[in-house]
Amino acid sequence: MSGTLSHLDALESEAVHIFREVAGEFERPVILFSGGKDSIVMLHLALKAFTPAPVPFALLHVDTGHNFPEVLDHRDHTAHTHNLRLHIASVQDYIDRGTLKERPDGTRNPLQTLPLTEKIQHEKFDAVFGGGRRDEEKARAKERVFSLRDEFSQWDPRRQRPELWNLYNGRHAPGEHVRVFPLSNWTELDVWQYIAREDIALPEIYYAHEREVFQRDGMWLTAGDWGGPRDGETVEKRQVRYRTVGDMSCTGAVDSDADTIDKVIAEITASRLTERGATRADDKLSEAAMEDRKREGYF
Repeated sequence: MSGTLSHLDALESEAVHIFREVAGEFERPVILFSGGKDSIVMLHLALKAFTPAPVPFALLHVDTGHNFPEVLDHRDHTAHTHNLRLHIASVQDYIDRGTLKERPDGTRNPLQTLPLTEKIQHEKFDAVFGGGRRDEEKARAKERVFSLRDEFSQWDPRRQRPELWNLYNGRHAPGEHVRVFPLSNWTELDVWQYIAREDIALPEIYYAHEREVFQRDGMWLTAGDWGGPRDGETVEKRQVRYRTVGDMSCTGAVDSDADTIDKVIAEITASRLTERGATRADDKLSEAAMEDRKREGYF
């Protein structure tokens, strides 16, 4: 019998190692958890890393107020099922206090940075797990697995540390913290193949379903109180699914009949567009939109 690990086994082993490294090096880690597929897979790996003991981390979600209800329901159900504390940083609270203002385009995704960074500072989290992957977007491709952030939660690419032989440097000064990306080396296809292998439950929004949508800037957006549709934008029912899930105002659906996991995997295998490149308006604001937000403290 061969002792060689399969591709998914190797990725799983690397992620489990990262979770255990963080548990050993840091005092107060937290997992960013939105109820989206990457954060669900990340939590599944954390559960594996520490079973039969409980996961020694809380969960954190930045709620824009424009999130998909199906995803929020899955978030809350998962936290309750595994008896995990869920911290919520609310963009709406910041808007109500006048600290943040609504954008003219209606999207709140770029408004997440301040609630996120202030929650990290207030709770004194010294390591924050995120589900970012290098295949998603060019700024995320620059990240290390352990990404140092300064006392203002800002990212400086010049302070990236070498990571040779799976050795991770978690050293940080008081007030600084480290963002940790256990899925760095995974692709969208890897994630879906792992979901299939592990039989991981996801919100139904990831599978083809009939939905009321309208077209804006080449994307099918969900109609809702967040600001769509505008005059001249026609709502219609279409068979769609979501490849990635963020704020309703900037996350587009794709036409699809992939209503099973096997069909989703076949669809992704044939695609030549990344999930964010195809369906995230917030990444299309400029060529460096993601990198600009990362420098400010976003993931």
